[in-house]
Amino acid sequence: MLLYHPKDLELKEIVPGFKVRFVHSESMTFAHWSISAGAALPAHAHPHEQVVNMIEGEFELTVDGEAQVLQPGDVVVVPSNASHSGRAVTDCRIIDVFYPVREDYR
Repeated sequence: MLLYHPKDLELKEIVPGFKVRFVHSESMTFAHWSISAGAALPAHAHPHEQVVNMIEGEFELTVDGEAQVLQPGDVVVVPSNASHSGRAVTDCRIIDVFYPVREDYR
């Protein structure tokens, strides 16, 4: 068994306002995000399937042109290669799960 304490993991800022700690398993990547209100994630796509788990705050997520404001407890599946972007309405925390592993985030 591998036990991780997120506060012990390296904190990285991927884009302004998007700070993250990563956990990688053999086949998945888990991203623990802390996002500042107003921070924006530009449109992008990747071959990984992504499951967005909204933990705290409000986040506007746009997937293939459809925008939704996520609330705590909401879960969104972003399909492989789907264009998506987002903006933090408030300070928020999100846990993303990617399959397969995001080698670019190691």
